[in-house]
Amino acid sequence: MAAAEGAVIACHTKDEFDAQMAKAYEAGKLVIIDFMTSWCHGCQEIAPVYAEYAKKYPAAVFLKVNTEELEEVAKKYNIHSYPTFFFIRNGGTLESFVGADPEKLEDTIKKYYVVGASSCLGVRLRR
Repeated sequence: MAAAEGAVIACHTKDEFDAQMAKAYEAGKLVIIDFMTSWCHGCQEIAPVYAEYAKKYPAAVFLKVNTEELEEVAKKYNIHSYPTFFFIRNGGTLESFVGADPEKLEDTIKKYYVVGASSCLGVRLRR
């Protein structure tokens, strides 16, 4: 289940998703979630860009959630449009947006990306 830094981690079960989120929370890492579907044209177009950003920003955790597989997770995040990107750190949502916009995606990653985030941010939010 563990993936190397710089890779997109596809979560196929709720247990996998929960484990990745818990691991990122413990490390204080930025989590970027791509909520997508197999039939969404924009989702298919942004996928290689998302993978490129995962390599470019290896201190963040890049998750991919197919909402057809993980309806329960999609419902928890109130996903209704695709692709939807969520930016989460220490259990709290920093930002989210809808759309396959590579520039907006990278700008938002840069806004929250901190190398060594767990040691630099100091205080963690409590669950």
